[in-house]
Amino acid sequence: MEQSPTPSPAPQNRTLLWIIIGLATVIVGLATWFIISSISQKKAYEEAVALKEQAELDLQQQELEADYDALNSEFAIFENQRRLVMDDSVKRALTEKYETARLQVEKLQQELKNQKNKSAREIKKLKDEISTLRNLLRHYVEEINRLNQENAALRAENSEVKAQNEQLSSRVAETSRKNEVLSERMTLAEKLNVTGVNLMPLNKKGKQEKKVAKARQMRVTFTIPQNNSTPVGEKTIYLRLISPSGQLLGGGGSFGFEGASLECSAKKVVEYAGEEIGGVTIYWDVNTALTPGQYTVELFADNYRLASRRFDLK
Repeated sequence: MEQSPTPSPAPQNRTLLWIIIGLATVIVGLATWFIISSISQKKAYEEAVALKEQAELDLQQQELEADYDALNSEFAIFENQRRLVMDDSVKRALTEKYETARLQVEKLQQELKNQKNKSAREIKKLKDEISTLRNLLRHYVEEINRLNQENAALRAENSEVKAQNEQLSSRVAETSRKNEVLSERMTLAEKLNVTGVNLMPLNKKGKQEKKVAKARQMRVTFTIPQNNSTPVGEKTIYLRLISPSGQLLGGGGSFGFEGASLECSAKKVVEYAGEEIGGVTIYWDVNTALTPGQYTVELFADNYRLASRRFDLK
């Protein structure tokens, strides 16, 4: 028995099938687009986050570099101050520590500058190194303040000692001056004194001559008063006669005075016993032409000038 042919689907079923296929295609396309879009958005988001993080790291690096420069400048200032107050051993130890940390920071900075992408770990390492610098600088400040306080105390102590030394030196100088004055007074007290010094021209008969041009001798008289402070013994008294023109009337030899040798007109030796000796006389024989005017009489003994007198002779 023959089978009857299978009837063809109805047109309505074919249309529904195509609609289903179309919807499936659209859904698959939308799903694919959504997946691709999601992946792109996620990638873009990740890239944006990465750029933001990199920008933040770059900013942090710049801030750390500025911080490092500021610390280095402060260190240079304290370094100059420290030269004045710190000893060499402390200076070397702190300088070595600071230089080691500073070189490490510079190395990290250079490495970060050469890298296109920075990492948070590297930035943190730089932060730690700069923190080490900051701690070292703080230690410098504390050390300097401590030494400055010590130096201030030492300066105050030195000022006090200096003031005491100045007072002591002043007292010593005053005592020395008083001793010198006392010594000088004692020395002057021992000096042989003369009083009543007189000059008289004499003629050939030993009488007073009114005109000095006719004089044959010049007589100097004086008195040696009592002086218990003057050492007793033989005293040599030297006479210097000086003419109106300033010329020494010599002929009596020479004697020592204050380390030099002086010529004299005449001299006389007396025995001094501490008692007054009156009428002491020294003669000078005229050996040159004399003129009227002012004559000077000088008497010396024991390295002292005992007297200097002027006389106007006609």
